Amino acid sequence: MTTFSWLQIGLYLFVLLLLVKPLGSYMAHVYEGERTFLTPVIRPIERLIYRIVGLRADEEMDWKTYAVAMLLFNLVGLLLLYGLQRLQSALPLNPQDLGAVRPDTAFDTAVSFVTNTNWQSYSGETTMSYLVQMFGLTVQNFLSAATGMAILIALVRGFVRHSGNTIGNFWTDMTR
Repeated sequence: MTTFSWLQIGLYLFVLLLLVKPLGSYMAHVYEGERTFLTPVIRPIERLIYRIVGLRADEEMDWKTYAVAMLLFNLVGLLLLYGLQRLQSALPLNPQDLGAVRPDTAFDTAVSFVTNTNWQSYSGETTMSYLVQMFGLTVQNFLSAATGMAILIALVRGFVRHSGNTIGNFWTDMTR
């Protein structure tokens, strides 16, 4: 490796260590529902989302309910992504007039994007339409990472509240 490469790694580690405390503190406040500098902007949007889906943010879940909510959420995401791929020939934003993705490839891709492994056995522009890439794969990239963060927060709460019965609310954690 060159000297410049080592300097880049050093700078990256320096910036990372510099940001650990403020970003960690900010994320802790966000996931605990405490006020942050973005609260006046974000909280009304959060409340609107809760009202639309009929969610009460103050309702806590035990670990079983949290796990079922997470599994159902990801199952719906898997089925929607699979369906988008299988129906892409009949959907808009398909200027190349690509046909439906084969069932095995669609299933493998849907599972890999829902589980955040993003394994791809296809060439994106010759297999997936713009709609599938934008509203399927890109959205699932975000949601699978958000699910992982929500589960991590639940795990931390489980350790902190070791004598409690609840670990938070999956839907609230996903929103935040």
